[in-house]
Amino acid sequence: MSERRPALFLDRDGVLNVDRGYVSRIEDFEWIDGAKECVATFNRRGWYVFVVTNQSGIARGLYTEADMLALHAHMEAELEAAGARIDRFYHAPWHEEGEVARYRRASMDRKPGPGMLLQAMADFNVNREQSFLIGDKETDMDAARAAGVGAFLFRGGNIATFAEWALASFEDGLRG
Repeated sequence: MSERRPALFLDRDGVLNVDRGYVSRIEDFEWIDGAKECVATFNRRGWYVFVVTNQSGIARGLYTEADMLALHAHMEAELEAAGARIDRFYHAPWHEEGEVARYRRASMDRKPGPGMLLQAMADFNVNREQSFLIGDKETDMDAARAAGVGAFLFRGGNIATFAEWALASFEDGLRG
């Protein structure tokens, strides 16, 4: 097995892209300032970079899983052009009140549950103690804490700048 590496877990809507509510179409997608730079910087550090995103719009019947996968492929292509990559996208299409029966259920994958983060740590050789998540909602923070990784609440601005601050704060906490 490969060497254990830290992971940066990123929520999608509101962290990597502007959250316009149920973003599922390429024409509605807009990167947050610094998003590509943030991913590329952590790639160069040798960190895993994962996206962990609730996608209840699938359960609600607002768009399909195929629509979401097409959007993720678009994101991957734009990141590749910028010299960056996501190691894996994890999504939770479930919702207890969903309109689409196939996705209507509770799931520990859906944040605030830790399932997506735990799955990433099972799929890859992640150093949990050196890993953290950046999200824009308290449910993201709850999921990170439940998975045993650091948590930072992003409230807007340049995500690359914020991620550098988060990393410095996190490392200070590990040393302190």
